[in-house]
Amino acid sequence: MLTPVLSREVAAAVAADRPVVAMESTIFSNLGLPSPHNADALERCMVAVRRGGAVPAVTAVLDGVARVGLEPDEHELILGAARKAAARDLSVAVAQRWQFGATTVSASVALAHAAGISVFATGGIGGVHRGAELTFDISADLDAVARHPVVTVCAGAKAFLDLARTLEYLETCGVPVLGWRHDWFPAFYTRSSGLPVPHRVEHAAEVAVVLANRARQETGVLVAAPIPAPAELPSSELDAVLTRALADCEADGIMGAAVTPFVLGRIAAATGGRSIPANLALAENNAAIAAEIAVAVASTAQ
Repeated sequence: MLTPVLSREVAAAVAADRPVVAMESTIFSNLGLPSPHNADALERCMVAVRRGGAVPAVTAVLDGVARVGLEPDEHELILGAARKAAARDLSVAVAQRWQFGATTVSASVALAHAAGISVFATGGIGGVHRGAELTFDISADLDAVARHPVVTVCAGAKAFLDLARTLEYLETCGVPVLGWRHDWFPAFYTRSSGLPVPHRVEHAAEVAVVLANRARQETGVLVAAPIPAPAELPSSELDAVLTRALADCEADGIMGAAVTPFVLGRIAAATGGRSIPANLALAENNAAIAAEIAVAVASTAQ
């Protein structure tokens, strides 16, 4: 069984049952955001977590060791990462002693659970891809959320996914999906996908109680927080870009994990880079909400 190494600060917080928020490292690498925006995202998210009263714990693989929480002089190491590690890759990364693996949502949720951390913040989760009834292309993020008792705070999932089937998958797995002060499942850059969330919550304490009383104790909880309104991109503008990008994916045989960076690159180009500040805003917002929830979870456990 994989046992991650915790940073000194995170280990002390976990031992004292203080609130901790796990965070993936892919978004802070150049695989998630171009430099210098990835460094800005890291700083803003860590500040947001600390301001909310919790300890930030960035997950990664460094020199073949799965890590939860990095020492202060190690944070810069994740900015230039060029290799991702999903949950399935963690054991390989350890066995082959990868110098660096930027953890995805699925790996980060698994590491958070292994470290005894109950709250995780990310930008957006993966989901069921369009045409999955033929390709079986379903993100490992959903399986991780369904198999680990961790609250995942996200801005929904990317609009180019099949969001209706994504919600159906989560329902089948028994994962509570909660809209954070919002009635609609967000689609990353836009506040609403047009699909209602099963339940709306107004306070972090509600999320803590939901986590403690799940019908399936092995599952996690998904908190869907819409991007802050001033940072939202127009859905009409995105729809045209997505249609063209997905058609090009099909024509060029782009599938699986390659779809996301391809489509996001198209969105960045089509919006003149406005998708980057939107990404920063939603990541920071999710980190702040996750800190609130982590404080509530820690309080409930005492």
